[in-house]
Amino acid sequence: MKIIVTGSLGNIGKPLTKELIAKGHAVTVISTKAEKKNDIEALGAAAAIGNLVDVQFLTKTFASADAVYCMESALYSGRNFDLSYIEQLARNYAQAIQQAGVKRVVNLSSIGAHTNKGNGALDFYFDIEAIFKTLPSDVAITFMRPVGFYGNLFSFIPAIKTQGVIASNYGADDKKPWVSPIDIASAIAEEITTPQVGRKAPYVASDEISCNDTARILGEAIGKPDLKWIIIPDEQVLKGLIAAGMNPQVAKGFVEMNASTHSGKLYEDYYLHRPALGKVKMKDFAQEFATVYKQK
Repeated sequence: MKIIVTGSLGNIGKPLTKELIAKGHAVTVISTKAEKKNDIEALGAAAAIGNLVDVQFLTKTFASADAVYCMESALYSGRNFDLSYIEQLARNYAQAIQQAGVKRVVNLSSIGAHTNKGNGALDFYFDIEAIFKTLPSDVAITFMRPVGFYGNLFSFIPAIKTQGVIASNYGADDKKPWVSPIDIASAIAEEITTPQVGRKAPYVASDEISCNDTARILGEAIGKPDLKWIIIPDEQVLKGLIAAGMNPQVAKGFVEMNASTHSGKLYEDYYLHRPALGKVKMKDFAQEFATVYKQK
């Protein structure tokens, strides 16, 4: 198959590209950075360097492709991200897919995309999926919905070092699914090479574990076996994010997202459509966490 991969050689794009090439597929990787060309070609893929807001470039790159993997990455400015840019990327992808005649698409969505209410910072994924759903019915689409990335746990390192705890408005006995980019890439590689009719939205997860057990496993890896994950009020988390420089509206969205994790609302649809878990467990990620912890 001729497969187009967006997202350059990121945490998902690189292992996805390697796996697809290993299975004998012809892969073209889109990147906005010319300096990535050699790295892409070193993997055995073709490089397409261009601007993602250029629909003509996307259409030309998508032409004659059997399948396209779409990822909408954010534009960050300080502690803010540009939602309008993300939605524009989705519209550009959809337009290019239709103009190029692509009939198989996998889009990286997210946990929480099943609704636009009560999921805080994740509500825009509902809108992203809606944009792709406007494509003609003969375009088969899979919306991959990963749960929380293991890498999100890195944000707790400063608090662990200064306060000796993990603290958020969810935690303790709350059970939370986590996922590795490696398992996401494998799920996408399997999905994008499988014939499909219509649309579906499978979840992707690597492990399901309580926050207390997460703290214990990470704590043991960094030499703090008594590490605890405590729950603090929404207001306290909000004040902390704003004090750290995050836009108040964005901070409010993150707090609401965490609150829906604590209540279980965010994962209601996940447990109704529970996936088979991937290979990378929290104990595996803990070694990576320990390495980053020592470097910070």
